[in-house]
Amino acid sequence: MSFCRMVTDIPGTTDATFGKELTSYEKPKPDIGIHRYVFVLFKQEKGKKHSITPPFSRDHFNTRTFSAQNYLGAPVAAAFFNARRATAPRRR
Repeated sequence: MSFCRMVTDIPGTTDATFGKELTSYEKPKPDIGIHRYVFVLFKQEKGKKHSITPPFSRDHFNTRTFSAQNYLGAPVAAAFFNARRATAPRRR
């Protein structure tokens, strides 16, 4: 399963369309129950060019581990939302 979207190397005065997309967008589609989707923004250090390695899966993803493995430091912003599967209309 891929991540919702991961973009790197976004110039500071532009938006994500100017960055390097590592994984494409995948809409939320929980099978059962309520799922939390988290968006985290990291600032890449200037002058320290290194490639960001996207996680293989979002199962058991750990933000601290991802940050440490990619030399990112603490997040500068985060947001989240909850989603659940839409129920099917009942037939009568």
